[in-house]
Amino acid sequence: MVMIFLLIVSALFLAVQIMVLLSNLLFFPVLLRTKEPYQRFTEAVSILIPARNEAQNLPETLPRVLGQTVAAEVLVLNDQSEDASSEILTELQKRFEHLKVIEGKPLEAGWTGKNWACQQLADAAHGDMLIFTDADVRWEKDTLASLLEFQKEQRAAFVSVWPRQLTVSALEALTIPLIDQILLGALPYMGVKYLKPKSLSAGNGQLMLWTKAAYQKLGGHEAYKSEILEDVRMAQGVKAAGIPLALALGGEVLSARMYQEDSALIEGFSKNIVAAAGGRIPLIILTSLSTLAHTLCWLLIPFNGWWLGIALMSLSFRLLCNLKTGREVQDALWQPLSSLALWRIVWRALRQKNLAWKGRIYPWA
Repeated sequence: MVMIFLLIVSALFLAVQIMVLLSNLLFFPVLLRTKEPYQRFTEAVSILIPARNEAQNLPETLPRVLGQTVAAEVLVLNDQSEDASSEILTELQKRFEHLKVIEGKPLEAGWTGKNWACQQLADAAHGDMLIFTDADVRWEKDTLASLLEFQKEQRAAFVSVWPRQLTVSALEALTIPLIDQILLGALPYMGVKYLKPKSLSAGNGQLMLWTKAAYQKLGGHEAYKSEILEDVRMAQGVKAAGIPLALALGGEVLSARMYQEDSALIEGFSKNIVAAAGGRIPLIILTSLSTLAHTLCWLLIPFNGWWLGIALMSLSFRLLCNLKTGREVQDALWQPLSSLALWRIVWRALRQKNLAWKGRIYPWA
């Protein structure tokens, strides 16, 4: 009886995700390279980049942002960096006259570092369109034009984009695609567009576009200053306020490698995962279900042949996600091992009393 119960639970767990994914294969937008001439875009645009200890990323990513086909104000906030970020920004200012560097103020009590940096950037920006993007995000030369064209088509005052996530190490290959699976398997885009519950919304801090009016209406980052998942909470606030929104995948015009080292990946995921799951108990339940449906199913096949169907559903789910996000098809073969890496992150997250990120401790979290 226990075996049958676990089979049914696993099948339902995967079936719901696959149904949502099938809908998103049709309706979840992907940014396309725009063919519009850059003269079409007349809004004053500010691209805002918080940077704390980003010496590894800035030489590669910042020139890409500065080389857009659409004119824009580019502001980088050097957030009390302790590496070579300051020197790199000084050199880039010599090459790009339209780059403005702001020296960040010391972190005020009650704020997370990124929210504090983003609010300072917004306060200094002159554009009617505010685009927050992380220092590790790789823009193509026509990314801004594509983004503005998408915003116009959708008539959205808030747009958030999930870049194509690049992976290098084995741990990245096991964990980073989970972002795509959660997004595409749990958030039906038609619900985002046409249903009212704020839970049917999401945001990604790697790229968020706002009209200044919408950003100010929501209270900016200040209204979410202590939130660890400020991007998700702000998107939910957008939905609750009735502000028109749109989401998209980055496709060929936006990509990112989130972490340069595995240690940073574990720390970064551990910082967000409890809040993202809705608490420790939901996190344990969801991770256990994922382990059963994606990993243990393979070990249970000798005891009941129906587990082969669960295993094939799991691989199909990963394969379809890969097709939507542009990831290599063979990358789906990592799926049976993904839960093992996930438990490593979950265990760390459950044990930590304070959240740490880039040398800062948030004891209230």
